[in-house]
Amino acid sequence: MLTIAGKSFRSRLMVGTGKYKTFPEMKEALDASGAEIVTVAVRRVNLDLREESLLNYIDLDRYFLLPNTAGCHTAEEAVRTARLAKAAGLSNWVKLEVIPDDGTLLPDPVATIAAAKVLVEEGFVVLPYTTDDHIVARQLLEIGCATIMPYGSAIGTGQGLSSPERLKRIIDMVDGRVPVVIDAGIGAPSDAALALELGADAVLVNTALAKAEDPVQMAHAMRLGVEAGRLAYLAGRIPQTETAAPSSPTAGLIGS
Repeated sequence: MLTIAGKSFRSRLMVGTGKYKTFPEMKEALDASGAEIVTVAVRRVNLDLREESLLNYIDLDRYFLLPNTAGCHTAEEAVRTARLAKAAGLSNWVKLEVIPDDGTLLPDPVATIAAAKVLVEEGFVVLPYTTDDHIVARQLLEIGCATIMPYGSAIGTGQGLSSPERLKRIIDMVDGRVPVVIDAGIGAPSDAALALELGADAVLVNTALAKAEDPVQMAHAMRLGVEAGRLAYLAGRIPQTETAAPSSPTAGLIGS
């Protein structure tokens, strides 16, 4: 089980809800993914009128809704957006995103730390999207964030894990105190599997599903990739060596 802030989930795949061609397609992909945590941008949700709203296609009895602050450029904007989501009854959980540059979509670590501190003090369960810098991750951990969510690579690029060794440093530093969730850049099930093999607790995927030629089939594939990666991590891979080693025993061979 994946446990975040005392709440347990069976799936280690979190999914986003943006970029799908239609809401029904999104609904099918969510189902195929097996995910239980679904993140939605607060700024995309019509909080007053529910006709043909994103929320009409998410079964809140089945999925745990995680509002995010996508589109916020400053710490102040992110805090205000999180408060709005809570006041509207969405959740006191928030996926915190502070992204000042729409060209790179890289998180602002200083503003993220500032916003996280305010929100944690106000009782929010904060899941911050951050860089792959273990120093920033340590500060977010010390503030009291419920997860650490470093990027694999830039949002929407599908480049996979651009720096696995930096992610592993974060995983080792956190040492199980909170879940580490690799967020952004996942492009294929193999990327998700590698993240879990490294010891990450979960991945969050959106573009790789929504922009696939067949989002529903890709969602199913991503589900299997996550499961395979977690099983491989628990099984313990063999060490990598410089020399070859025979697969069959050499002792007791005929004629030896």
